[in-house]
Formats: sequence, C-alpha cells, structure tokens
Amino acid sequence: MTAARIPDVPSAGECAPSIRAAAMRRTARGYAAGKADYLTRLRKVEGQVRGLQKMIENDSWCPDVVTQVGSATRALQEVAVGLLNDHLHHCALAAARESQDAGLASIDEMVGAIRQVVRL
Repeated sequence: MTAARIPDVPSAGECAPSIRAAAMRRTARGYAAGKADYLTRLRKVEGQVRGLQKMIENDSWCPDVVTQVGSATRALQEVAVGLLNDHLHHCALAAARESQDAGLASIDEMVGAIRQVVRL
C-alpha cells in the first residue's frame, strides 16, 4: 500500500524565517490563504486601539477602558491562534513529512511561538 501524496506541500523556503536583506522574492506563508481575513481583523484591532486612545483622552471611566483593553487583547490573541494554527497545518506538517529531525525542530519552534502568545 502506498501513501497518498498530499497536495500543496510547501517548499522549504515557504516555511523558513524570512531573510530580510536581499530577499529576491516573497515566499508564500502558511497564512497566505487567510491573509485578507487577518488583515481585516488587524485593522479592526487598530480601530479598537484608536478608540482606547480616545477613551483615555476623554477621561473615560477606568473599568470601561479596561474592558475595551481586554476586548482588543482577545482580538489579537485570536489572530495569533489563527496564525499558529495555519503554521502547524502548513509548515510544521511539511517539516514532519520531510524528516523526523525537521519535524522536531518545527515543534520546538512552535513551542517558542506559543510561549510568546501566552506570556502576558
């Protein structure tokens, strides 16, 4: 029995951290399919933060400001979870298919990213 080939397996360059200097072309990232959604969500968060600035300028009641800070924080956390999910399904899966060492390295990378997300 042969294993079925999974389409759309990313190339190694798609999942590697970007090289900021002298990058000749942009590689597709795991979140590429949902990029428009992520940008929409981030623009909403940007609007929430501007609203928070106005609340402070207008001397709004502290609990109302804190409630809105929590809302913006949760929205950013949802973006982070979505990005992590996309990375796991795109890059980590591809690394695991490549080799056990690459898969383990990808897991270590994800653990570090998750630590950054849950750190407050």
